[in-house]
Amino acid sequence: MRDTGRLAGIMIAQHPFRLFLNPNPGTPGVVVLPESGFRRAAAEISAWPGYAVTPLRALDAIARQAGLAAVHYKDEGGRFGLGSFKALGGAYAVARLLVSGLARRGVAQSASVADLMAGRHAGAAADVTVTCATDGNHGRSVAWGAQRCGARCVIFVHEAVSPGRREAIAAYGAEIRVVPGNYDDAVRVAAETAEREGWFVVSDTSYPGYTEVPRDVMQGYRLMAEEAMAALPAPPTHIFIQGGVGGVAAAVSAQARARYGEAVPRLVVVEPEQAACLLASAEAGRPSTVTGDLHTLMAGLACGEPSLLAWQELERAAFAFMAVPDAAAVDGMRLLARQSPPVVAGESAVAGLAGLLLAVADPAARDALGLSADSRVLLFGTEGATDPALYAELVGTPPG
Repeated sequence: MRDTGRLAGIMIAQHPFRLFLNPNPGTPGVVVLPESGFRRAAAEISAWPGYAVTPLRALDAIARQAGLAAVHYKDEGGRFGLGSFKALGGAYAVARLLVSGLARRGVAQSASVADLMAGRHAGAAADVTVTCATDGNHGRSVAWGAQRCGARCVIFVHEAVSPGRREAIAAYGAEIRVVPGNYDDAVRVAAETAEREGWFVVSDTSYPGYTEVPRDVMQGYRLMAEEAMAALPAPPTHIFIQGGVGGVAAAVSAQARARYGEAVPRLVVVEPEQAACLLASAEAGRPSTVTGDLHTLMAGLACGEPSLLAWQELERAAFAFMAVPDAAAVDGMRLLARQSPPVVAGESAVAGLAGLLLAVADPAARDALGLSADSRVLLFGTEGATDPALYAELVGTPPG
């Protein structure tokens, strides 16, 4: 689809996009994220030093221009000083893995996460190596969690991960290894190396035989969704959320269903056009892989294979899937920077906003998604300027 230009020059420019309506939203299925797991994650993370609820920003000017009742943006740029929502997932999964791993080894059978963070089992933790593949933010969270718990950390990145993001991960004591190819290639190399070396993989993507750690990651993400929903003045009618492997979209979906029941908002999953594996899976009716270099400015969403757990949630809970071009994301970053007060958003933070604005400008898409003057939309700004140099280059001003 292509927008009509009704909002062109007001908010973002005209860009082509793809929209696919899920033919089976609301179909019953397996429980991917049990409530007990979320309660445990929320209690643990909210007790960490430095925890604070991130802001929910009302984008009133954008809502007026888009002809919507309200648009709210959950701003994750300040989360634990790491710059993204992924601080909630990777670090929590590292802590859970270390506690259970040390207990299984008979080293510290009653250790808590607080004990590890206090250095009470430093010797035992130092003998453990955690690893993952990353486009940037997840690796930073895993490295941060490993450093706080005293474990060794090795992070695999693909060639397109920017130097700034590599340096930000290394700042938390992680060893960085570069893998030829794309994100999915890095995932495979990380898993193979961990198997050979006896390391522990802390991945945000799941696959057959590997689900428990990614489940912990996703349960951590749900805290972001719960914070946002608890702060809204009225329940949303729509949620536009980034794709990637699908972990955050599935976590937001699970929390929305838990909170709103039968009045669940319409969930629209938005991906880069060059890495739209969830849209491709929805079109095919089964998990599908997108091949190629997956090159996109939205680096955190450059994923070609959906997460198994995420797909089990989204195949029945998402209302629609969208794919948008990089140019629309850059427009979204610049638009947020012009708000009063300005909102600093990284490239992967604005896919949902871009999808929303392209949809409301296209009569067919607007009608298909049920967007109207009564619609209340929730967006998730999943990262701040996690690569400040790239942010300045794209937006034209340094992050404030």
